[in-house]
Amino acid sequence: MSEVTPVYGIEATLEWPALQVVPKVTIACKTDLGLVRENNEDKFEYFLPEDSARLAARGLLFVVCDGMGGHEAGQIASELASKRFIEGYMSNASPSAAVALRDAVKSANRIVHDVATAIPSRRGMGTTLSALALVQRSAWVAQVGDSRVYRLREGELEALTIDHTWVQETVDSGAMTQGEAEAHPYRHMLTRAIGTDRNVEPDVFEFDLLPGDVFLLCSDGLTNHVPENVIAERLGLEGVSDACASLIQQALAGGGSDNATALVVRVDSLESIAGDA
Repeated sequence: MSEVTPVYGIEATLEWPALQVVPKVTIACKTDLGLVRENNEDKFEYFLPEDSARLAARGLLFVVCDGMGGHEAGQIASELASKRFIEGYMSNASPSAAVALRDAVKSANRIVHDVATAIPSRRGMGTTLSALALVQRSAWVAQVGDSRVYRLREGELEALTIDHTWVQETVDSGAMTQGEAEAHPYRHMLTRAIGTDRNVEPDVFEFDLLPGDVFLLCSDGLTNHVPENVIAERLGLEGVSDACASLIQQALAGGGSDNATALVVRVDSLESIAGDA
């Protein structure tokens, strides 16, 4: 057992695994108000542990939230959710990344819902939450809402998340084509969000992790205006900082109808520290 330095004021004593592999990454982040909105309700955060114990168990954590609610409520929701999510994940006592991610999402949901319930001007506020945790040789994704996580591997772009929207559920049921969904007036109607209900169930997925993988976490202000073939091109041909800036520029050039956020993570190597190579 080892004492763990508190994260955001929460202290935990956890049973950590032996450190084996450390993902070495290059990161770039950018958010923009867009051309229509008066305030930015998007929020990105990341946490890169420096102590080997937490790094072994929790890895590197990245999150993008897209708030909603108006009158700055969405901005508050995304801020509360992102910080509470990181705090909850990093201090969770479970050895399972999946359990820690689910618990952290539910903790973020509770604080946003409690604030929305307690303060009349915050009623109805909420946020999306898309998170990526790089733990040892795995990439874990947690998802609520319609922000997204993509992975570019050997030139192929894959969405690692599923939108929690009415049109996506209709497409999944076979009652609507993907083309119809992209033009549907209700395409942004969420069926799950952080804070809008007392309970929420996130999607949690595990993927293998390889050197050279490039991940993009982004809000729908980017994907509304930048098609996936352009996302793949930008992630594949440019350095992470240039790719990040270029994707935001593309979103603005396409109309800039919403806040746009991009967080790009490139896995440069998986460094063996102890144990298995």
